Amino acid sequence: MASSSSSIWQQNWRETKTGDMRDMGEKRRRGQGHVHGVGFGAAGGVGHAEHEEKPREQKKLDMSGMSMDTLPHLAMSLGNITTLDLSNNNLQTIPESIIARLLNVVVLDVHSNQLTSLPNSIGCLSKLKVLNVSGNLLRELPATIEECRALEELNANFNQLTRLPDTLGFELHGLRRLSVNSNKLAFLPSSTSHMLALRSLDARLNCLRALPDGMENLGSLEALNVSQNFQYLRELPYGIGLLVSLRELDVSYNTIAALPDSMGCLTKLVRFSAAGNPLVCPPMDVVDQSLDAMRAYLSARMNGTAKTKKKSWVPKLVKYSTFSAGMMTPARTKVHGGNTDGLLMSDYQSLHGGRIASPGFLSMLSPRRLFSPRRNSPKY
Repeated sequence: MASSSSSIWQQNWRETKTGDMRDMGEKRRRGQGHVHGVGFGAAGGVGHAEHEEKPREQKKLDMSGMSMDTLPHLAMSLGNITTLDLSNNNLQTIPESIIARLLNVVVLDVHSNQLTSLPNSIGCLSKLKVLNVSGNLLRELPATIEECRALEELNANFNQLTRLPDTLGFELHGLRRLSVNSNKLAFLPSSTSHMLALRSLDARLNCLRALPDGMENLGSLEALNVSQNFQYLRELPYGIGLLVSLRELDVSYNTIAALPDSMGCLTKLVRFSAAGNPLVCPPMDVVDQSLDAMRAYLSARMNGTAKTKKKSWVPKLVKYSTFSAGMMTPARTKVHGGNTDGLLMSDYQSLHGGRIASPGFLSMLSPRRLFSPRRNSPKY
């Protein structure tokens, strides 16, 4: 299989080179990009014509869809390759030596293979901007990927990743797009909050228990998708409401009961989905109404001006006759089928200065009256 793949690749490479030569000849005939070398003047002397320096051509090596199990031996120089496409094959490994020779590669596409690991030499790709490793069997990414400091887009969807390098965000400052959906991630690295250039984060269809702290630092983030983490994701951090550039947010199909009040500050948000969550705050009818209604609800809660029905204790006191309009009446009030409720103020008599000094009132306070048994009490 390797020999046949090698012959097919060599044929493709010869055709590519032949096409390049034809294009170059056509350009020369049209007077484009001509290069003059040494020429002879009219007098037979040697004259040097004007030489135009031509920038290095970007070359793409396309070996996709060739059903390769292993890569053939590449005797050619790989230093000029800027795009390498090895996608849609059956590759299980990529030799360290081949990756190490791709000194100028900008785009590396190995999606839809059977890779279980990436070579550590990927850290040598100092000019790499786009890396697509989706649709493989990767359980983790090599720590050396942090050396690819020019990386702007990392696509690792549809793998078996259980973790990402802890310090990924500390080194990849220029990363703009991170896609890790359809994996087995329980957490994103805490260093994610240091990806200050990040514009899109797709972490749906994982097992996320929580989002990292410091999300408010991602001031350039425009799209965040953490949907379909199902029973694992129960809450969102407060900092998610401080993402000043956020335009799209999808938290659908999780177990989130309350959205943070800070989300009332997401003034640039134009697309939001929270379907499939047991939302209580705000209620789903408010979320379904409009984004403005949701923002207004959460802003009111954040500012302490939300309208809530406060239960008064006065009706209860009136109901149970502890406090009523007739509490100064001289008799008890009968309610609820004749049952006598708690003590009423009518059981006690008001004290007036004239009555306190009267002989009748003073006799009520005599020791004999106070300590003698009641007339209707049983005698022992």
